[in-house]
Amino acid sequence: MTDLLGIGASGLSSYRTGLSTIGDNVANANTAGYVRRDVTLGAAATIGGANPLYRDGSAVGGVRVLGVARAADAYKIADARLTAADAARADARARWLATAETQLPDGSKGVAMKLTAVYTAADALAADSEGNLPRQAMLTALDDAASGLRTSADGLARVSAGIGTEAKDLTDRLNASLSALSQLNSTLRRLPEGSSAKAAALDERDRLLDGIAGAVGIDVSFDAAGAVGITAAGASGTTLLDGRGPALVSLAAAEDGRLSLSVERDGAVSALAPSGGSLSGLVDAAASIAGRRRQLDAVAVDFAAQINAWNAGGTTRAGTAGAALLAATGAGDIALATDNPAALAAAKGGSANGNALALAATRGAGGIEARAAALVSGLSQSVAAAKVESASAATRADSSAAARDAGSGVDLDREAAELIRFQQAYDASAKIVQVARETLQSILQLF
Repeated sequence: MTDLLGIGASGLSSYRTGLSTIGDNVANANTAGYVRRDVTLGAAATIGGANPLYRDGSAVGGVRVLGVARAADAYKIADARLTAADAARADARARWLATAETQLPDGSKGVAMKLTAVYTAADALAADSEGNLPRQAMLTALDDAASGLRTSADGLARVSAGIGTEAKDLTDRLNASLSALSQLNSTLRRLPEGSSAKAAALDERDRLLDGIAGAVGIDVSFDAAGAVGITAAGASGTTLLDGRGPALVSLAAAEDGRLSLSVERDGAVSALAPSGGSLSGLVDAAASIAGRRRQLDAVAVDFAAQINAWNAGGTTRAGTAGAALLAATGAGDIALATDNPAALAAAKGGSANGNALALAATRGAGGIEARAAALVSGLSQSVAAAKVESASAATRADSSAAARDAGSGVDLDREAAELIRFQQAYDASAKIVQVARETLQSILQLF
């Protein structure tokens, strides 16, 4: 009779665990990173369980929970993590290049068109070199061009600063995740296999890994307890986390906005060049924009030098050599040096408009206008290519995530069926206990 009570009690306990697990699955159906749990049940032996002379289950004594397992596919999880890191890299790069593109607009508000306006004004000056109106228009065109260059330079500087801020925040979160994962490794080694607590800890481990992979591309290794070691993906294979603990990732920003990453472990510092993740995309975007800023500075300095050399090659209406019209050490500080129309040296070689005509000769395939236009169009092409790459990477990431979730996600229809099965088994176990109780009472009433 006690065996019958034990069988019923084991069923109640085991099926209650099954019902609780299904409840967890349903409650977390939409929780990011949650992996479906499955309860494994087996026969409980009344004898022979711990004696090597007997086989476990030689006499059935009910049911027991063998473990709570995660329905995780290691290959699909790793693939989803890899493609998500690639998508994060492409997204960060495309997003910031597109932002930079707005600071180098095409059309009438763009630098190239404002530079063209200077040469157009010079043509008008050549047609009426003695008039004040063409002279004032020439100075206005120069001032507009300088203003356009300064505006674009300031805009690109803000974009570089924005990239640096995002990268700094991401680096801080990366270090926090590495530290949290190091602590979780210790917890994983202590938790018993097949327990709900172990399954929850493994879910948290994978969530942290997903976050780290979203920042930098990683290669991952696991020990028997599920604790994880991490190295940066790529040729360097820099260790980010091992049994000794996490490394410290640092970010450095150059004056022109370029970013570099390094890793410090045990006092030794090594360079980190991530091959995936948002930080990789931010480093690439920062380098690309820094290159555009250098090109814009070169355009501004060469434009100022060209205009000043042109004006110095002619004579003013007063018969003196032309003075500098622009001052610049870069695109960020280029400015008109004078607002006096009489400072324009339109005459040359006895011709009142000889020097004004000479400015047109500086235009061409390698001229300032062409270089500015190439700068704008080159950035636009980079943005277009980055957007295509980002869309493709996002599609691959979505496909990999769907494949992972198909195996490890929660299917509410399946859970409903399992709920009915466990509920019926629980009710049957309760019936066994009830029958055993009633039988025992009937026996006791005989005395």
